[in-house]
Amino acid sequence: MKLNVRSSLFFILFSYFAFFTHQAVALLEVDITGGFQSATPIAIVPFSWSQTGKAPVDIASVISSDLTRSGVFSPLSFNQLPERPKIDGAINFPRWKNTEAENLVIGQVTAIGQGRYEVKFKMLDIFTGKNSLEYQYNVEAKNLRRVAHQISDKIFQELTHSRGAFDTLIAYVVVNNDVNVKKRVYTLAVADSDGYAEQIILKSRKPIMSPSWSPNGKRLAYVSFEKNRSVVYMQELKSGKRKTIAQFKGINSAPVWSHDGKRLAMTLSKDGNSEIYVMYTASGVLQRITNHYGIDTEPAWSPDGRSLIFTSDRAGKPQIYQVAINQKGRAGAPKRLTYEGSYNAGASFSPDGKSLVFITRDKGSFRVATLELATRYLQVITHSKLDESPSFSPNGKMILYATELRGRGILEAIAVDGSHSPQRLRVLSGDVREPAWSPYRSR
Repeated sequence: MKLNVRSSLFFILFSYFAFFTHQAVALLEVDITGGFQSATPIAIVPFSWSQTGKAPVDIASVISSDLTRSGVFSPLSFNQLPERPKIDGAINFPRWKNTEAENLVIGQVTAIGQGRYEVKFKMLDIFTGKNSLEYQYNVEAKNLRRVAHQISDKIFQELTHSRGAFDTLIAYVVVNNDVNVKKRVYTLAVADSDGYAEQIILKSRKPIMSPSWSPNGKRLAYVSFEKNRSVVYMQELKSGKRKTIAQFKGINSAPVWSHDGKRLAMTLSKDGNSEIYVMYTASGVLQRITNHYGIDTEPAWSPDGRSLIFTSDRAGKPQIYQVAINQKGRAGAPKRLTYEGSYNAGASFSPDGKSLVFITRDKGSFRVATLELATRYLQVITHSKLDESPSFSPNGKMILYATELRGRGILEAIAVDGSHSPQRLRVLSGDVREPAWSPYRSR
């Protein structure tokens, strides 16, 4: 595909018309695409269950999958476990010392009536026999998987001293070719970080794109073409209530929330050219940030809300720029951040504001790269050919992005340093694109 960087449609519609060409089912599966040689072994024992038959959720399997996907841990397979102790039972620690694991996780699930369950777990140091973690939960059946993710987060934080990001959500877009009417159906969906518990936010026969999470994780902003033109909407996930944010003449695209939740940056061409604007969501007041004959698009806020980065071809080819914004919302002069390579676009900040992730053209392919702002060190961390829409996990340890595999759109997540093979989230058939990793969820 020949790219024309002077076309606004390249920045806004490229992912759809380049990739969404096959039938899709809005159901994600997670593949671990490679082993992690440096991962730390850990033992997760299947949780005991108080009733006959199977427990509603296999919590130990969810935890094991979470920790494996992180690339940091390598849980023993269940058939490698020398025994399966219960949470209050005896543990033969000498047998466990023959495994490579240093920590042992055991737990139980108990039905307590009225559709509720008690979940207990603890983690022990295999060499000292001492507890390092011990928690219990009282939840409805629908929240058992979420409890498993929360347990994974606690284990991750205890052993790495960094907050986990398993109890989070991802938003994405899939496309289904409706064979009955020979038209595509676009679906905006939200799921747990492992692809389960999918929730359909919107279906349309017109393109949907650019989902962006509010900082409290309760709303999405996105672009829909259901009115045969681009319109920016804001939608509450719980109630489904939505509000039109921008439907000006021309392009309305790429909305992104400020970290205080009070502003949306977006790309508008209402004044004739593609520029960056900021809207105060409570009042609807709009402020123009850029003013240049080049194409300015794909804004993203710094964590402190004092600046925006954006993609611009004002120097001839797409590069990343930053513009400071003062307390009154006035913008300074943009400064260029990327110089290495002929194409750098679609950037966003790490949660600590110290680095950026974006797409760079590398040896003829479009790949995920990071840039350390202090040192200006640029690192290409993927090896695929057609990546897009990268975003950091809320703990800054992983990057979620879309890519192509054998002509189909899939999602992958990779460690920020590219040291581990990516985890792959794929639909059963067809294409999935436009991923966005949520902030941490409220308890």
